[in-house]
Amino acid sequence: MDYDIAQLSPSEENDLLIYGFELFKETPKYIGPDNGNPDMAFQGNRLACKNCHLNYGTKPYSAPLIGIIQRFPQFRGRENKIGTIQERINGCMERSMNGKVLPVSGKEMQAIVAYLQWISRFAPADGKLKGTGFLKIKIPNRPINLANGKQVFKKHCVLCHNTDGQGSKPANGFTYDYPPLWGDDSYNNGAGMTRVITAAQFIKGNMPFGTTYDAPVLTDEEAYDVAGYINMQNRPIKPNTENDFPDIKKKPVSTPYPPYADSFSIEQHKKGPFQPIIAYYKSKFNINKTK
Repeated sequence: MDYDIAQLSPSEENDLLIYGFELFKETPKYIGPDNGNPDMAFQGNRLACKNCHLNYGTKPYSAPLIGIIQRFPQFRGRENKIGTIQERINGCMERSMNGKVLPVSGKEMQAIVAYLQWISRFAPADGKLKGTGFLKIKIPNRPINLANGKQVFKKHCVLCHNTDGQGSKPANGFTYDYPPLWGDDSYNNGAGMTRVITAAQFIKGNMPFGTTYDAPVLTDEEAYDVAGYINMQNRPIKPNTENDFPDIKKKPVSTPYPPYADSFSIEQHKKGPFQPIIAYYKSKFNINKTK
């Protein structure tokens, strides 16, 4: 399919979705903390949507957004309710962007939705395509090995993200070419990527940069350990995470903050092994958990 925004001719409708693409590509330029307009500083960090949703939301197994419009409204366990696409976007704003919600009726929200509608225009009615979500891995039956994770990081990640994990961006630019993986400009602890299993799945199918799902570079164990290493580093703290997952049985097992519907330690929820926790939910609640 053709997702080249340059093909669009100027019109009122196209101008809005082109702005949505620009927001996706250079988010902090428009709504980040350095944009020059305090009223438009919705982000707390300087990530761009493209830093997680690769190829501008079209790369398989990098949480691609093709078809997402058709998949909403959607039930979300974190809120325990049916939510709108606008609510989902604002979930990213508060967590991955470490910021605050966009006004639902504002131009920025309308533009992002318009862009998502455009890349979803050929998706099936149910929005389900091959490559949705992340690449599954076999979760090692052990805790993360931080020493191995550090070695994997040094071997495969520092070229783009630097030895300090802070990524790189042009000196006169707003947007990271390669994003920081921890620290003030990264996602906060309420983001889905702070879950070791989720991060490992993303890494397996996409990293080192340029990797594709059908030719992964890292083994499942390497992806697992480096995900753990990254997520053990300091990052912003989201307030009120205790209100997430009102039905805590729905909380993914590698969520790094309590409360939990089990007696396993916070440390084990952060570092594993996860199989005993998964087995507990299966036996007690008949719930299959793999996140």
